[in-house]
Amino acid sequence: MTREELLITAINAALKGGEEILAIYESDFAVERKEDKTPLTLADTNAHLAIAKLLDKTNLPVLSEEGKQTPYETRKTWKQFWMVDPLDGTREFVKRNGEFTVNIALIENGEATMGIIYVPVTEELYFSDTNIGAFKVTCSQHSSPITHDSSLTTLIEKSEKLPLKQNRKNFIVVGSRSHMSAETEAYMNELKTKHTEVDMLSKGSSLKLCMVAEGSADSYPRFAPTMEWDTAAGQAIAIASGADVINWETKKRMLYNKENLLNTWFLVERD
Repeated sequence: MTREELLITAINAALKGGEEILAIYESDFAVERKEDKTPLTLADTNAHLAIAKLLDKTNLPVLSEEGKQTPYETRKTWKQFWMVDPLDGTREFVKRNGEFTVNIALIENGEATMGIIYVPVTEELYFSDTNIGAFKVTCSQHSSPITHDSSLTTLIEKSEKLPLKQNRKNFIVVGSRSHMSAETEAYMNELKTKHTEVDMLSKGSSLKLCMVAEGSADSYPRFAPTMEWDTAAGQAIAIASGADVINWETKKRMLYNKENLLNTWFLVERD
């Protein structure tokens, strides 16, 4: 497949995953529990199956939070594969605040090079590739809606390129609605010594990376645990928009497909 075909296929997979999620979200869903006690709904499973079915057409491996975990001995040989979180923000899903997403990233030699994040409730779609940049489109705003048959050219014509123009003087830090560490609070206090006005913007799921990518936030410090599938798509979008995602320990760009899929602390920021 060409890169355009890969991107369109992944966008279609994200839209389909979003449809499956909404079917459960709009019903009286039951919440199960994973081994780590985080909420798991039928939406996770249904979205995973729908996404995997479409991505299988690309003949690339799929590493999904809800899928079977592939041993490192196998996946360390992968030069190109899909990293998927079918439902990022299950806590937000259970709270019914709409701040959950479908995340799909293309990982190439450890780098997140293509990203798709879809917000089912608001129908906001973020997508990027290193060759074209990063874009945002709200599917419901158009008289001819974004469909599974839309071409990349059509999508780009209807989209806004990231970052979006901003008209503000304050420095905005984006954080999690469900997680806030003492280290994050300390980082914010340090920023207040450098900037006249520092404000906090709370968002759930991978939307925090999207906020920096679109320019509505300047920084996203994450000094608490995350997994690779939580951040890969958002990192690809952020980087394509001109921002960066830095490993707090190495001070270099965060990499993927490690033996341990747990992320280190990181900082997303725009120059």
